[in-house]
Amino acid sequence: MNNAWFFLLAGFGSWALTGFLRRYALAKSLIDIPNARSSHTIPTPRGGGLAIVIVFLIGLPILWANQAISWQSMSSLLGAGISVALVGFLDDHGHIPARWRLLAHFCAAAWGLFWLGGLPPLLVFGQPVDLSWLGNVLGAIYLVWLLNLYNFMDGIDGLASIEAVSVCLGGILLMLLTGHANEWPTLLLLGVAVTGFLAWNYPPAKIFMGDAGSGFLGLILGLFSIQATWVAPQFFWSWLILLGVFIVDATWTLTRRFFRGEKVYEAHRSHGYQFASRSWGHKAVSLAVALINLVWLIPIALWVGLGRLEGILGLALAYLPLALLAGKFQAGAKEQ
Repeated sequence: MNNAWFFLLAGFGSWALTGFLRRYALAKSLIDIPNARSSHTIPTPRGGGLAIVIVFLIGLPILWANQAISWQSMSSLLGAGISVALVGFLDDHGHIPARWRLLAHFCAAAWGLFWLGGLPPLLVFGQPVDLSWLGNVLGAIYLVWLLNLYNFMDGIDGLASIEAVSVCLGGILLMLLTGHANEWPTLLLLGVAVTGFLAWNYPPAKIFMGDAGSGFLGLILGLFSIQATWVAPQFFWSWLILLGVFIVDATWTLTRRFFRGEKVYEAHRSHGYQFASRSWGHKAVSLAVALINLVWLIPIALWVGLGRLEGILGLALAYLPLALLAGKFQAGAKEQ
């Protein structure tokens, strides 16, 4: 599909719908009130990420009708996305016990994997490795982890939105530069939908994303990475590199908290980006993440995708400075 008007309308629709959701949240008192575990200081409406969800899910059948994506791709993204967004929406408006949320997340991941054909063979030092049924189990765990870590990382103004736009840009460049020009429309659709929301979420944020939006983005980006791996097996490593900032910070932080005996699912302010934001401010940290993505992670991901660098070596190269940054900003350290 090559209709610029469709994507412009999607971006505008997301922007307008976010404004409507902000008014709805204010009317219904859906407000995030700052507390001891918050990274913000001003009461702010939440739930604006639903605009991203609605625009993306409406756009998928349109892309399919224009033969821009396959039935399998649409079914995977549509079914999994609706499930996760619905659970997040209900949780934003009340509370769903963690075990039921987790069950819903695994069901959504299984649905998405089924329609994509499961986890494809991975390329490890030039050799394809087919994990068979175990790969599907690991694939579901991987998707649920991405879903939840995206929720964990949505803690300061603009960060989750900027990360999604950056990753979509990297994914589009990866497809275009490797000659897979027919695989980019869903990436662009998500990117413009998030950009419309970002106009309201850019620091200082006028509305927050909420669980409905953050969990949805984590799962959809994870499904994009599996789709890309079916196109070319080295693309899996490229996508892990593109998502590196969120993966490294969340994994480092939650690992430290786990070994300290803390409940990893409880709200906290000990991520590296949260410590950094208390010194630098939300805008500086979010823009720093955008810069890291543009000048470091995207070039390495493209290098791996073009076959110029072994995937695991590229992953190690990309993650090393991110791990050093996580250490510098005391990610996972006990809060004072």
